[in-house]
Amino acid sequence: MTRIFLASDSTCQRYENDNAPQAGWGQFIQNFMKDCKIFNHAIGGRSSKSFIEEGRLKEIEILLEEGDYLLVQMGHNDSTKEKPERYTEPYNDYKQFLKQYVMTAREKQANPILVTPVARLHYVSGEFLADFGDYCNAMKEVGEEENCPVIDFMTLSIIHLTNVGIKEATTYYMVDVNGKDHTHFTETGAKQMAKLLAEPLKRIVK
Repeated sequence: MTRIFLASDSTCQRYENDNAPQAGWGQFIQNFMKDCKIFNHAIGGRSSKSFIEEGRLKEIEILLEEGDYLLVQMGHNDSTKEKPERYTEPYNDYKQFLKQYVMTAREKQANPILVTPVARLHYVSGEFLADFGDYCNAMKEVGEEENCPVIDFMTLSIIHLTNVGIKEATTYYMVDVNGKDHTHFTETGAKQMAKLLAEPLKRIVK
């Protein structure tokens, strides 16, 4: 069975029942990838930099085998300038850290997949706005430079939010529960995002 390892942040991580209804898309993508086994190593508050520096990529590397996939969604926390342990400059060290993930996978004869950050609920004047533009573009550059597939989760999620409209979109995010969190998903939102990501992922995973 094909194995997929997830390296990501709080938008992807698994949450315990006492955190409900907060959830990450990584909790539910297994439901849409029946022929694969998902290993979710995502954890909140990590950037492409801190995930590596804490040894979390190394933990995945030890487990990777030939033919596995390493899916990397990073960028939300890379933009946090006030936290230097997280921050990366998009067209400089962010790209270099992403290349470390790619190299790590390939050294184990595994297959890297880069995924741009998923959308926050950023709605202004009747329009859903994409954040982290430089990070998304920088990741696409890495994809071209390293001949590595990139799934543009930001664009996919913005299109989906636009299609369902602000009323339904709001139920996808914890702001619907606590009135302030426009980043993290409810179970409803996490399931929708997992379903959304699974479609292009199925076209890549053999």
